[in-house]
Amino acid sequence: MRKSLKAAGLTAACALAGTLVYGVGAAGAQGNAPHAGHEPQNIGLLTQQIDAYYGAEKQADGTWTASADSDYAKDLARVEKGAKADIRKAAQRYGHGHGHHGAKPAIVLDIDDTALLSFDYERRTNYVYNDASWNAYVDQANRPAVFGMPDLVNYARKQGVEVFFLTGLSEPQRAGAEKNLTKTGYDVPLDAKHLFLKNKTNPPSYLKNCATATSWSCTTVEYKAGTRKYIESRGYRLVGNFGDQQSDLTGGYADKGYKLPNPTYFVE
Repeated sequence: MRKSLKAAGLTAACALAGTLVYGVGAAGAQGNAPHAGHEPQNIGLLTQQIDAYYGAEKQADGTWTASADSDYAKDLARVEKGAKADIRKAAQRYGHGHGHHGAKPAIVLDIDDTALLSFDYERRTNYVYNDASWNAYVDQANRPAVFGMPDLVNYARKQGVEVFFLTGLSEPQRAGAEKNLTKTGYDVPLDAKHLFLKNKTNPPSYLKNCATATSWSCTTVEYKAGTRKYIESRGYRLVGNFGDQQSDLTGGYADKGYKLPNPTYFVE
């Protein structure tokens, strides 16, 4: 299952969205829950807060869009500004084979609500996830980019920093993911060496501790940390790891983690 809705996480996310994993402040909404016996936030009021946070607008065709002037966009911009400065410094420090053991600098990004925005799906389904509807939505390849992220990714590439995508989407969704990333302005390689998806029918050997040809038991953290470890084994130094979930960022194998705001769902 891709995601689960947690009202307590949503409430905290509205207040804490956009903070970095490193540095001062909370890491994100995932670690915050109401104490037992305390009434949670009213879900009707909460959805109104989420609409306001995204600057939500319903279009004539029924799709929901976020506003480039929203608090959500402003929180993103703060994270991205700091990340660009870090990327520039990393490129200067580790470029031209000057990294640890000659490793080349690189960044890795989640896709859902890190590179591509899924707010339309969340809002139209009233934040209720369904495998069939979600898979169809991804295959349409019509999601907009998360504000500012194509520019950040292309900036990193121009600085000589390699770019990798690491997503919880499944291998059969590769074509839709690649098409959507390309059409929204991610001008970087998207071949199988740069775009990693879950392959439960033929899992890679570097996930052998939690996946076999007949069984997949990898948690999000095991899958993503294991893949980052593999990327580093290929001669890269991951100077930045970007995700909208704490589980995208936990497990090591990256110098810094950047938590993007997402108050609409929680992935363990």
